[in-house]
Amino acid sequence: MSIDVLIRREFVEGKAKELAPLMVKLRSLAKSRPGYICSASLRCIEPTDEKAYLIRSTWESVEAWKDWFHSEARTAIQQQIDAIAGVSTEYKIYEPLVDGFFEKLC
Repeated sequence: MSIDVLIRREFVEGKAKELAPLMVKLRSLAKSRPGYICSASLRCIEPTDEKAYLIRSTWESVEAWKDWFHSEARTAIQQQIDAIAGVSTEYKIYEPLVDGFFEKLC
């Protein structure tokens, strides 16, 4: 079953030039990984004082995501991003609901 990973990053004023190439490289590497399906990047616009980005990354399985998450290439780039931003990136893994219901409760 496919999963979605929601990745939340804080926006850092004045650091876009440093962060942008790392973000592009991270997405490029993810796209070449087995199990990667797609991703989308979103910028929070309301509330207006929220300075965060949300990335939705879709994978064929939790295992495919974990293989990517624990890879040396991703970890090295992520450490650079977190160091520049000064905050840790947050990750949450979600599974789709079946007809709007929790499959495990039915």
